[in-house]
Formats: sequence, structure tokens, C-alpha cells
Amino acid sequence: MSSVSCIFKKLSAPPSRHLILSWRCSSNFHVAMSSHASARICTPFTEAELGFLVSSCGREGNIRLGSCLHASIVKNPPFFDIGDPDSRRRAHVTYNCLLHLYCKCGELDDAVKMFDDMLLRDTVSWNSLISGFLKHGHLQLGFGYFKSLVGSSIYRFDCASLTSVLSACDRLEAVRTVKMIHALAILNGYEKEITVGNALTTSYFKCRSFGSGMRVFDEMMERNVVTWTAAISGLAQNEFYGESLKLFVEMYHSVLSPNYLTYLSALSACSGLQALKEGAQIHGVTWKLGIQSDLCIESALMDMYSKCGCMEDAWQIFESAEVLDEVSMTVILVGFAQNGFEEEAIKMFVKIVKAGNNVDPNMISAILGVFGTDTSQGLGVQVHSLVIKRGFDSNVFVNNGLINMYSKCGELEESVKVFDWMTQKNQVSWNSIIAAFARHGDGLKALQFYEEMRLQGVEPTDITFLSLLHACSHAGLLHKGMEFLESMEKAYGMCPRMEHYASIVDMLGRAGFLEEAKNFIEELPLKPDVLVWQPLLGACGIYGDIDIGKYAADQLAHAAPDSPVPYISMANIYSSRGRWKERARTVKKMKDKGVKKETGISWIEIEKKIHSFVVADQMHPQGDGVYDILLMLFGHMRDEGYVPDSVFISVYSNQEGRGYSTDYLNLSNSIVI
Repeated sequence: MSSVSCIFKKLSAPPSRHLILSWRCSSNFHVAMSSHASARICTPFTEAELGFLVSSCGREGNIRLGSCLHASIVKNPPFFDIGDPDSRRRAHVTYNCLLHLYCKCGELDDAVKMFDDMLLRDTVSWNSLISGFLKHGHLQLGFGYFKSLVGSSIYRFDCASLTSVLSACDRLEAVRTVKMIHALAILNGYEKEITVGNALTTSYFKCRSFGSGMRVFDEMMERNVVTWTAAISGLAQNEFYGESLKLFVEMYHSVLSPNYLTYLSALSACSGLQALKEGAQIHGVTWKLGIQSDLCIESALMDMYSKCGCMEDAWQIFESAEVLDEVSMTVILVGFAQNGFEEEAIKMFVKIVKAGNNVDPNMISAILGVFGTDTSQGLGVQVHSLVIKRGFDSNVFVNNGLINMYSKCGELEESVKVFDWMTQKNQVSWNSIIAAFARHGDGLKALQFYEEMRLQGVEPTDITFLSLLHACSHAGLLHKGMEFLESMEKAYGMCPRMEHYASIVDMLGRAGFLEEAKNFIEELPLKPDVLVWQPLLGACGIYGDIDIGKYAADQLAHAAPDSPVPYISMANIYSSRGRWKERARTVKKMKDKGVKKETGISWIEIEKKIHSFVVADQMHPQGDGVYDILLMLFGHMRDEGYVPDSVFISVYSNQEGRGYSTDYLNLSNSIVI
């Protein structure tokens, strides 16, 4: 039973029962009030009862009952003795509670009217109005009333005024406002108030002013759980995961005990760091405290385990959860996708949809990220249909996922249609369409979209430059690619990652500048890894350069000792030059080290079903028919003058007396050992 219902029950028995029934069964509250008034032969409520009722309506957001009470007060004003301090205080409380009710329920026009008509106002009145405007998104009006309060010679702002305004400062462009309020707090002696310090710490972190946030935290003389949680959460949300986890450990060993929000922030830091050991320890603590079944804690634990590659642990939490929501289902879908369990993610998504569970845009975005070249395009089209039916086609994140899905499935035109349809585009949208054209080898079109992106005033990211470098590599635009790398550092202040340097190596290698590519790697500010040695080795394979190829293969074998790529690539290079002894030694070395070549796979989608094939495949039920067609095609190719490349080494397998060459089965495979 709500507190509002309780107060009715508390009043005199027979009249109150009649009042409750009248109120529940009829919308005419005045009739109920009149009935109760005639039964008591006095004002409907005493000052204390009226204040409690209005206050309860404010807490519960009961605008209907609250407005009826307001009407009753207007028609039958209770007696308030202005000369009596206690009576005046009760009047303040009653009218402030009504004002708070209107503000909380978003009835801001009524709130302003009531505020203007109030004969007695205080700081609480101003704070209610300011908070109401800010919480409902009317920032300009909210800040306007705060400015009036600060400039008033009658009323004085307090800690609640400052914290209300700071709660609305949650974006980068609001940092100047936070600094002004900080100065205002210092000038008026509120900087030592713990609530103000907590609000300042939170706002600075939300405005990405990390140094200022930590400075406020460090200078606070008194800290509570909210203080520590604000700093730990702020650091984690801004990707300072190590600092966040370190601060959590410091708090854990202090006299204060973390609350469940603190543990959520610490788990977020563990996810960012992929700190499995620390995350498991926090999991153990949540078990001891009995909060491991909290829905948010379960989602955070699943996210932590999946980010650390422990999908079995994440799945165990998911299966044992008593309640599941969209967040937990999205987390497990993303976990499957990020850990290479694309098929499981798709099956689970289909199961969720068929079960009639609620599907939100975040879940759609997660499943769209699963789609790749080996995923059914038919299923992707069905997901797109679901997006339209559920009205998610205006969601920018869903549309970004659709652009990537179609481009990865080979439908570039559909990606362009989705992009053109979008009324709102962000950096990811532009990056996605640029990457789509780069992925399909249309470098010039990718550069055109980049120029259009700049004209629209959208700032590029490091992902943008990665796609542009990829496009330049495939289009042979060497000078343009080098310009992009230079502008990335000088014009936008971005530090290139190894992926960017790998794209430059690929671009130089494809253009035949193998020596320049080798020198570029040796002059890198970062230690070269697999990402840069692989494209150099691949380029050597294209041009048959044995010397640089052997150098790149040795470096790659050192960086990735279990990879078959350096051995296979060098074997192919030796084969292309007719150096069969070196090829044989390379193959023997690979076998001696126990390195195995991954089997090449080809696939095709027919009637929404993916058919996969490997070299010398004998498992497919229609294998004989496939081989017959391949042999016929190879005969036509030979009649047209096709000569097998000496790089491809034929390996025959015997199936019912017939020999099949890998040249027939998969001409894209470089070598079979």
C-alpha cells in the first residue's frame, strides 16, 4: 500500500473508507473531499495531514491526486498563521511540495504559474524549479532561473542549487560552466561540502576534464562512498582502466565499503584491461556480499568474462540468471561475436526473436556486427526487415551496422542505399561507407566520400584514415596515402597505430617498392609485429623477391612461431623461381617444427544455406557433381590456352579411381603441403 493510501486509512474510520472508495471509483475528487469534510464538520485535513499528503504525492509522482489536493487548497484554504513561525514553516513545506510535484511530473507551465503566485518562497522553491527544468531537458530556462537566484538580493543559493545545476553538466562543451560553478562554490564557501565535491568530481569526468576531476577528489577533506564511486566510475568510463582499478583497490582497503555501483565500475575497468584475475576476485567478493544475482552485476560479469575470452564462464552466468533483460542478452551476443562464435550468436538471436522477447536497437547492432563474408546474406536481409518493422530504421547505430553488414556480404549498392536514407549520420556512418568502398576496391569513390565528409564538417578518426590507407593501397595511390599518414599526425594530432603502418607497407609493397617498404618498417617508432611483416612478405610473393622475402619470413616466424604463413609463402616464392630444393627444405623445416597449414575454405550461399568446401573435399553430398563441373570448366580453360601457374602445386587424391587436382578444386589456394 502506498503512503498516500496509508494516510487515508489513518484518518477517521468510516469517513476515510468512504473517501478511499470514492477516490478510487470516481474521478471527481472534490465529491470525496466534500463527503469527508461533511463527516468531520471541519476543514478536510489538518496542516500536518495536508503536508504529509502533498509530500507523498511528490515522492510518488501522483500528479492526479496532487492537483486535486491543490484544487482543494485553493477552494478551502487551510488556516496558516503568518505570524506563527511553525505555521509559516508548514505553509512553506506544503506549497514547496506541490511545486516539487509539478516539476517532477514535467508539468512545468503549472510549476511556473504556481511559483509566480507563491506569497512565500525560499531557496527550496527556487531549487525545485531549477531542477525541474534541467531534468526535463530545458537547460536554458533552468540555467536562467539559477542565474536569477544567484543575482537575487533576497534569496541565497545553497548546496542543492549547485548540485542540481552540476547534474546537467554532462558533456564536453559544458566544462566551462562546471568551472564557473566551481569558482562560485569556492567564493561562497561550499567547496568543502561533500555533496558539492561529489557533484564537481562527477561533472568534470563527464565533461572529460580528467585532471580537474581528480584534483577535486584529491583535495576533498571528507569522502564517502559516492565520492570514491564517482572517481572510480569516471576513470573507467573515460578508459583510464588501470587508474580506476588502482583507486578501487585503495578504497577496498580503506574504512569505507564499496557499494554495488562501485563494483560495477571496477568490473568495467577489468573488462577494459582484460584483467581476468582481478575480475574473478571481484566476482568472488560479490558472492560473499550476496549481490552476484543483481541484474547489473550479472551483465557486468558477463561482459568482463567475454572480454577476457572466457565465454564458458560468461555463458554459465547467463544460463543461471533468474531474470534476463535486453542488456544481458546484448552482452552475451557481443561476447559470442567478439570471441569468434558467430554461428552461436546468430542461433541465439534467432531463438530470442522466435521466443517473442523484446529486441532493442543495441541487440540489433550487436548481431549485425557478426555478419561477414561467410554469413548468410538472406538472414541479414531478414534482420533489416525486422529493423523496419520495429521502427529502428532511424537509429544511427543500427544503420551503421546495416552498412557494414551489406558491404561485408558483397552488396555495396545496398550499403549506399542505407547510407543515403539516413537522416542523421555520425563519424561511424562515414567511416562505414568509406570502408565499404575500400573493401570493394573502389578507392577513388572512398576518397570522394572522405571529401564529402569533410565538407559536412565531420572530423575524421583514426578508423577513417585506416580505411583511406586501405583504399589508397588497392587503388595504387601511393602519394595520396603518404599524405594521409602525414595529415593524420600533423593536422589532427593522431598517433598512428600498427594497423596504419601495415597499410603503408602494403601500399608500398603492392606498388613494387619492396626495399622502401623494408626501410619504412625498420624506421618505425614502434616495434614491428606480425601486422607489418605479413604484407611485406605477401608483396615479395607477388614480385618473387627471394632476398627481402626471406628477411620478412624470418621476422614473421620470430614474431609468430606457430604461424604457417612464412613457410608457405617462401615455398611459393621458391616455386615461382624454380628453386625446388629450397622449397623442399622450407617444407621440411615447417614439418620439423610441427607447424600445420590451415585448410583453405571456399563457400557459397544457395537458397539461404551456406555450403563450404575445402581442398580435395570428399564430404559434400554433391561432391561428385561439383568435381564433374570443375573438370569440364578446366577443360574449357585449357582449350582457351590457360596454363596452370607453377606456384600452384598439384596434389592428387583418389576417390573411386578418379584423381582430382587442387588446381581444379581451389585455384586460390597457394600451396598444399
